[in-house]
Parts: sequence; structure tokens; C-alpha cells
Amino acid sequence: MELLFFGYRAFTGRADRILARRGLGRVHHRILYFIGRNPGLSVGGLLDILAVSKQALSAPLRQLTEMKLIALSPDPEDRRVRRLDLTPAGQSLEAELTGAQMRFLSVAFDKAGADNEAGWAAVMERLAGG
Repeated sequence: MELLFFGYRAFTGRADRILARRGLGRVHHRILYFIGRNPGLSVGGLLDILAVSKQALSAPLRQLTEMKLIALSPDPEDRRVRRLDLTPAGQSLEAELTGAQMRFLSVAFDKAGADNEAGWAAVMERLAGG
């Protein structure tokens, strides 16, 4: 348990500092990350991925939109559905945040070795419910 706690804290540390300079937090990173991986994602789709309520998503999504990091547009076939995309500024921030975390993992995997990386991935998959 302690290793998971301290590992997660180290994993999120650099990204947290980048976000804090903009007045943002981890929820904002999760939103940016999943929209970046799923361009044109609907708000409902994002709610499903994050497993949060509309109320929980509303304020951080509005903040990212106001900061021009996310663009909302109506779905061309159903104008009640709002589609989400990262703006160029949002893409840049998401790449900086995720890049910092990927480099952190890369160093850890290089030191631990390929066999340990595969074991870690298997454990994380189980924890994620896969």
C-alpha cells in the first residue's frame, strides 16, 4: 500500500506542479488526457470514462473552456450533444503533462527491466478492472 501511495505521488508530482501554476488540478489533467485520446468525445462519453456526475465535471470543464484549452461544439447530427476537442493550447498543455509522466515511467522501467515492466502492467490492469 505504501509503495502504491508513494509511487502515485511521485508519478503525479511534476504534472501537479505544472497544473498548479495555472490554477488547475488533477481532474483538469484527466479531462485533457481523455479528450486528447478521444477527439470529438461527447460530454456524456467523458462522464462515462471518468465515472463522475455532471455536477462534478461542470466546473472544471467550464474552466478549461474559459481558458481556451478545450473547444465545445455541437454534434453535426444531434445538436443536443456537445463534442469536446483540445485547442492547440490544450494540446500543448496535455502533451507537457503527459510527457512528464511518460518520461518518469520510462526511467523507472529502464531501471526495473523489461520483465518487471510486464509484471507492473499486469498488476495495473487487474487494479483497473481489466
